[in-house]
Amino acid sequence: MPIDPAAPGGAGRGPLAGVRVLELAGIGPGPFAAMLLADLGADVVRVDRPGGAAIGPAPAADLTNRNKRSVVVDLKASGGAAQVLDLAARADLLVEGYRPGVAERLGIGPDACLARNPALVYGRMTGWGQDGPLAASAGHDIGYLATAGLLGMIGAPDGPPAIPANLLGDYAGGSLYLVVGLLAGLHHARATGTGQVVDAAIVDGAAHLSTMLWGLLANGQWQDRRGTNLLDGGLPGYSVYRTADGAHMAVGALEPQFYTEFAELLGLGADAPGPYDPERAGELRELIAARFASRTQAEWVKVFEGSDACTAAVLTMRQAAAHPHLAARGTYTEHGGVTQPAPAPRFSATPGELRRPPALPGEHTAEVARDWDVPGLAGPQHG
Repeated sequence: MPIDPAAPGGAGRGPLAGVRVLELAGIGPGPFAAMLLADLGADVVRVDRPGGAAIGPAPAADLTNRNKRSVVVDLKASGGAAQVLDLAARADLLVEGYRPGVAERLGIGPDACLARNPALVYGRMTGWGQDGPLAASAGHDIGYLATAGLLGMIGAPDGPPAIPANLLGDYAGGSLYLVVGLLAGLHHARATGTGQVVDAAIVDGAAHLSTMLWGLLANGQWQDRRGTNLLDGGLPGYSVYRTADGAHMAVGALEPQFYTEFAELLGLGADAPGPYDPERAGELRELIAARFASRTQAEWVKVFEGSDACTAAVLTMRQAAAHPHLAARGTYTEHGGVTQPAPAPRFSATPGELRRPPALPGEHTAEVARDWDVPGLAGPQHG
């Protein structure tokens, strides 16, 4: 999916074409949320600070800044807040990820922005939320997941919890919930002319992701400890096994018909323990592990290929990008020698697209000043 440099201004052709988004530069879930909006066609303008962020990848390598435009504004300088408010007055959505109270002290908090633009949807991305005992505390994905009860669910029962990179907290519990909130707020604003504030906290979103499990827990169908349940590795037929070459295979043969096919292809034998017998679960797990350890991952892939055994190779990032199914769908694409995920989800009439490479700080100041009709916008063309 090539980037289209000829797309006018910041406009995309996706379902959010015509939506203006103002992103106040940050790291992690806020930029990813704004990228998702941009991938779907929104005109996202990122307000970078002079000198750029203190941490994170170099701007040209930060793929979460793709499909965006950038201006540089010094919010600590005289007139800096006024420039942001001028942009907010022309935006539909705003994304900020400061600690509670920081945007207000800078003069660009919700009250100031909504006074200029009553229909604005002001999205606030934090770990702990805008209120509560921990609201002002520093934190990271791993701590939010730990507090929300999710980190303790992941991993073997006899080992420490496994760390799911920062995908489950920052991006699933954070970015995606912020985007849902922004789009719901946009729908309301377009119907009523009234904007609002979206308080997207990673602890809230992460907790919400576990809703089904709370139902199972209340019904006695889930144990409040990891590695002992149907979907967390407690079932031998839903687990990960090491192969002869040190790689791994993921088994998700939950239903009887799928498990029957899995057991036959794996060669377990008619006298193997049943898949749902808790008394012999350890024995069955050892038997499955021994079978997988007898061949390489590539050999097992050939065994299970084309079957309904719900068994797949555990791939690295680069291996996943080259997988035949993902290649056929264009799940990953390449631009400028950089492999990256293509926009998702997919739309039949208004597909998302890659239009621009990662924005460099201040690269589009003059362009945005013209397109958004903010003649007073100033700043260097490159940070």
